[in-house]
Amino acid sequence: MSSLWLDTQSVRNPARGPLPPGSHWDSVVVGAGLTGLTTAVLLARSGQQVAVVEARRVGAVATGNTTGKVSLLQGGNLSAIRSARSAEVLQAYVDGNREAQSWLLRYLHERGVEYQRRPAYVYADSSAGLGTLEDELEACREVGLDVHWADAAELPYPVAGAVELADQAQIHPTAVLQSLTDELLERGGLIFEGIRVVGAGSGQPVAVKTSAGDVTADHLVLATGAPVLDRGGHFARMKGLRSYAQAYRLPRNMSVPQGMYLGLDTPGRSLRSAPAYGEEFLVVGGNGHEVGRAGSHAEAQRDLERWTLEHFPGAERTHAWSAQDYRPADSVPYFGLLPHCGGSIYVATGFNKWGMTNGVAAALAITAQILGGHMPWAETLSGRSPSVRGLLTGVKDNTSVGARMTRDWVQAELKPLSEESPAEGEGVVGRVRGRPVGVSTVNGVTRRISAVCPHMGGVVTWNDAECSWDCPLHASRFAADGEVLEGPAVENLEPK
Repeated sequence: MSSLWLDTQSVRNPARGPLPPGSHWDSVVVGAGLTGLTTAVLLARSGQQVAVVEARRVGAVATGNTTGKVSLLQGGNLSAIRSARSAEVLQAYVDGNREAQSWLLRYLHERGVEYQRRPAYVYADSSAGLGTLEDELEACREVGLDVHWADAAELPYPVAGAVELADQAQIHPTAVLQSLTDELLERGGLIFEGIRVVGAGSGQPVAVKTSAGDVTADHLVLATGAPVLDRGGHFARMKGLRSYAQAYRLPRNMSVPQGMYLGLDTPGRSLRSAPAYGEEFLVVGGNGHEVGRAGSHAEAQRDLERWTLEHFPGAERTHAWSAQDYRPADSVPYFGLLPHCGGSIYVATGFNKWGMTNGVAAALAITAQILGGHMPWAETLSGRSPSVRGLLTGVKDNTSVGARMTRDWVQAELKPLSEESPAEGEGVVGRVRGRPVGVSTVNGVTRRISAVCPHMGGVVTWNDAECSWDCPLHASRFAADGEVLEGPAVENLEPK
């Protein structure tokens, strides 16, 4: 599966080359998505020598698979923060997102990168969803957002109610990444693809351990979906979520909705328009779930397509993809200095599906910390203490993780692995000499791997939509051959 964005514009990195072992950098940024590249550009503008280290390719993970909405109206997010946090934290969150949105759109205008101004809508299908919508309206108004009730008349299905925030934006994510890549290279920075960071020291300078050898840096920024270092314990304070998106070409007699829409009721639906190939496509998203905990990922994709064809008859699906996000216990992202790391390692994570604003906000905040700047909203967010609700949610989630781990190990031990190869596109887990082993068949090749995640020992499950092994504990993902795709794991599943 490939996203509409990656299919229409993969990111070119003309300076691609090997990372020189033993080299020293002012800053090393891990992860070449929107957060990492924005951070790298800002640091390079200050005159720093910056290296971006990316395990896969630029934009291969969250940014290249987002829906690309740059909005301050974020579903039920603000009311969720208000229920878990103080008014000061909520205001700081919105201030940071507002500054990030302004920075990004100004940057795109200055660089000549196209984007579209659009109204954003959040809507409810039910009376229960309407109550949440009313809470979101109140939370938005408390922090100064000019929201109002709307009718969402251009949708081809009725809604119980909708809230609108005018003058938001939608982007082509990989076009943005291309511009950031170009500017970084213009300013002397470099991007090293296909190299995985597997560890780091706590001294000064920071010793950065990579799959291509060790380098050192005065500052290390972890801008990956989940941090590749466990010292902050972020993996235990977030849920990894997988969600789906599809692009459609509509019949000529049917109009693509021009607003950006997000439904509050489960399963939530997301809609936006997207210009590509000289046409206008409809992008539909939804059916999110916790990583590794869906009965069938392929069925989630099929269900999204059925819903789309029901409401947009005759639509032709052209692309289907998925993305991973991380939801913190209190819905507020984590960014800033990583504790117990000598004051030189920074982290950005937990964007809760709103990375187009939160990712840039994190980049602005971290850059200010490194360069000695001052951002009051960032200091409020990074300096917040754990909330009671967040702690209780964390205890509940980690209890669930422990129960899941026990259950999966017992099930694997009770089920001997069959000698027969799975059918094409299928994978199963079973017992071999007392240990969970996974076997799958992809593109005619059958492989056996250890089904034990190297991060914390969870038993992985098969993702039948993407032919991957997904860990239900902390959301690490692996290819059919065991290669790690998404962290917090940094090691592959062992072949068997």
